[in-house]
Amino acid sequence: MLYSSEIEHMCPVAQGANHGPAPIPEEGKWVQAKEIRDISGLTHGVGWCAPQQGGCKLTLNVKDGVIEEALIETIGCSGMTHSAAMSAEILPGKTILEALNTDLVCDAINVAMRELFLQIAYGRSQTAFSEGGLPIGAGLEDLGGTMRSQIGTMYGTQAKGARYLEMAEGYVSRLALDDGNLIIGYEFVNLGKFMKAVKGGEDANEALKNATGSYGRFEGAARYIDPRNE
Repeated sequence: MLYSSEIEHMCPVAQGANHGPAPIPEEGKWVQAKEIRDISGLTHGVGWCAPQQGGCKLTLNVKDGVIEEALIETIGCSGMTHSAAMSAEILPGKTILEALNTDLVCDAINVAMRELFLQIAYGRSQTAFSEGGLPIGAGLEDLGGTMRSQIGTMYGTQAKGARYLEMAEGYVSRLALDDGNLIIGYEFVNLGKFMKAVKGGEDANEALKNATGSYGRFEGAARYIDPRNE
């Protein structure tokens, strides 16, 4: 450690106000975090790239400063999906400081990592007051039983109105319209359920039938349209 001559000639004065950092809530405990290994928690955050043409939702489960579980969900940019694939390999096993200073390939994922770091470092995690936190694998609960992201894709124009394309229930195959051409319901295909059935040996047509459902006043509508072609 190098000191300037001015500091060298100063007399020492005791530091009185030295009580350590303010404790933060972590998995049901109050922790004075002084090292990266003092940080634990599960939390979510979103990030975006500079042109804002895509976004990322990142979920991390951190135990003793180390990322034990990562869920990377991206939307809006085809290249981001490949970046997410690489990030899924990069993130687990790294400390949150390492991850903050690692190129996660896509700026949206890097920004999401920054936002999560701030949340966790300040004790704003989703599990701040959950005793023991959540087990590794909890991130998959956001995906549900079919392990697919919750996606909403809607499109609309002033000239032709709205088109529902993807809902939480799944891929929208038909829209139901009333006599005034207002949307009153939709038919959907749960793609996760469909693929699970097909992989289990079920006939594809039968699997498609069983994975199809509807919402709203779908039955008895005045008209049905394919939202992608009509």
